[in-house]
Amino acid sequence: MEKSKKKSIKEWAADDRPREKMLAKGAEALSNAELFAILIGSGTTKKSALELAREMLENADNSLKKLSAITIHEIRKINGIGPAKAVTIAAALEIARRREGESDDEDELVLSSRDAQKALIPMLRDKQHEEFCIMGLNRRNKIIVKERISMGSMTATQVDIRKIIKMALDTRSLSLILGHNHPSGNLNPSDSDITLTRQIHDAAALFDIRLLDHIIISQDSFYSFMDEGIINTFKK
Repeated sequence: MEKSKKKSIKEWAADDRPREKMLAKGAEALSNAELFAILIGSGTTKKSALELAREMLENADNSLKKLSAITIHEIRKINGIGPAKAVTIAAALEIARRREGESDDEDELVLSSRDAQKALIPMLRDKQHEEFCIMGLNRRNKIIVKERISMGSMTATQVDIRKIIKMALDTRSLSLILGHNHPSGNLNPSDSDITLTRQIHDAAALFDIRLLDHIIISQDSFYSFMDEGIINTFKK
């Protein structure tokens, strides 16, 4: 008996093709797999773009949250997804992460450690390595700048304090909030975390810039140097 030839997406009915379906019914009508299939573009001789998308999602337990934490290298482990497709997928996930970090309110204020955590989460969550970020605030505690300062283990990466102070001066920030993540989930600050925070506090004080807080973020929680009283010990 002759085996039936597998159809490519181009041979599917128009209503079943992700691109045509999106044009006809809107993005909300597509499944997550169909949306990723559009990003993947084309499949292989053995698998369609939709099947590759489904495999990628299954590897992340069909969770977009887990998928956003996967590296480009891990995406490329799927047979049929090369560097170009993996980069396209990673770029889309990064755009979604940045969109999450935008405030609908143009006057985004930081009045508590919880506010600071919410502002930092999009930059630091779902990372498999440590990253160090800084926010500059004006007199009203409105965020006027967010910047990633370094990537890598805090014990191995030299955070350039001069760069931090220059950024604060260039943007006329009157106060700063530091932030970094602990991928391990352990929120307790290390000795190097505390030492670095003190150094930045003292350097900023020379220019009458206040260090308001240092937030350590894990996947589900956060630690505030201000709430725990550490910032106040630097003032003595």
